[in-house]
Amino acid sequence: MDVLSAFEDRWSLSRRVEDRRAGALLALEGEALLTRDGEGLRYEESGLWTEGPYTGLKASRVYLWRATGEEIAVFFSDGRPFHDFRPGEAGQAQAGHDCAPDRYDVLYRFELPHLWKSVWTVAGPAKDYTATTLYRRA
Repeated sequence: MDVLSAFEDRWSLSRRVEDRRAGALLALEGEALLTRDGEGLRYEESGLWTEGPYTGLKASRVYLWRATGEEIAVFFSDGRPFHDFRPGEAGQAQAGHDCAPDRYDVLYRFELPHLWKSVWTVAGPAKDYTATTLYRRA
C-alpha cells in the first residue's frame, strides 16, 4: 500500500478562517474528493461559504498529490510545486510555501483512517489569516 492510499476517498470538510487583517471570521462547508489519476491522486475540493463576507458563494480548487517514497508532494493543478509532507511522522506533519511576498505554513494532524486536519497560517503585506480545515471520511 502506498502513502496515498490512506487519503483516497470522499471527505466532508469544514473550514474556519480567521482573517485578522479584515477582522472577519469565515466558514466553508463542502467536500474533498481524492481519486486516482494515473500518477497519484487528484484532490478536488468544492464547497459553499456559510459565514462571513462570501456567504452563499461557491468555492472550488484542485491539487495533484504525488507519492515520493513516504512523502506526498502536492502540486497546483497546473503542475507547479506547492509543498511536500510526510503523513507517517507521529500523526502530524509540517510544510511551507513561499509565494512572494506571502508565506504559507501548514500543520497537518492525522487520525487516519477517519479524519485529518490542516491548519494554514498565511502572512504577507496584504494577508494575515489562519484557515483550519477538518476532513472526515464521508
